[in-house]
Amino acid sequence: MDPFTRTGADGTTLRGDRVVGQDRQLLFITGFLSKRWGNKSKALAQWCQERGWGFCCFDFRGWGDSGGAWGEYRLLQWLEDAEAVTNLLADGPPVTIVGNSLGGWLAWLVAQEQPAVEELILIAPAFNMMDLRAAQISNERREQWQATGSMTWDDEPMHREAPIPWHWVEDSQALWGRRFTLPRRVKTTILHGLQDAVIRPDGSWTFVQHLLSQDPEFPIDVLFKTGDHRLSSPDHLETFRQLVSRSR
Repeated sequence: MDPFTRTGADGTTLRGDRVVGQDRQLLFITGFLSKRWGNKSKALAQWCQERGWGFCCFDFRGWGDSGGAWGEYRLLQWLEDAEAVTNLLADGPPVTIVGNSLGGWLAWLVAQEQPAVEELILIAPAFNMMDLRAAQISNERREQWQATGSMTWDDEPMHREAPIPWHWVEDSQALWGRRFTLPRRVKTTILHGLQDAVIRPDGSWTFVQHLLSQDPEFPIDVLFKTGDHRLSSPDHLETFRQLVSRSR
């Protein structure tokens, strides 16, 4: 695995890892406040090595090993990071993007603009994540969030250390408006846990229904499994492996 860097428009360094392979490249886009190397990405890298495929993962600016501080970046800039890394792969074999949670939604947006992307595997995709979060809390808390400019997602220690800027809600709304603008037909599979209390599975089903109402021939499948948001048990990883293995 070879490390790589990319420099953002603000001069901040994005860091990731990549191995060049044959026939196909898999890009893993991690979830919200997650670092690039976790159970899913490690398993994915191993499967790619077994097949001689290329593999790539990265940390968004403001998080993990990449430069910058968390509060300095917008959701739109994280989308720019995902686009920049996809561009890095554009001159190689066809790309499959595996997007986890927020990374699933960003993967969808990237694929609409990037002809090198031939397939998407979206794991518990967090479509319109921040706007939905704002809608789920009380009016008082939402107004406080907007007035103060930031709010913690929940009481988990990691999340308390990374309050969410209000502009992430604004960016979420703007990106949600782009979701079905002349959708590019990319083979897409969604995997979502039925007991997911973080990103509810009905969001994936609603997304699929709306997409098919726009384009009834869009190549998309959705698979619901028993499990929570993480979907990281051995059984879940085996389902994940099967989805990746049939990528072609």
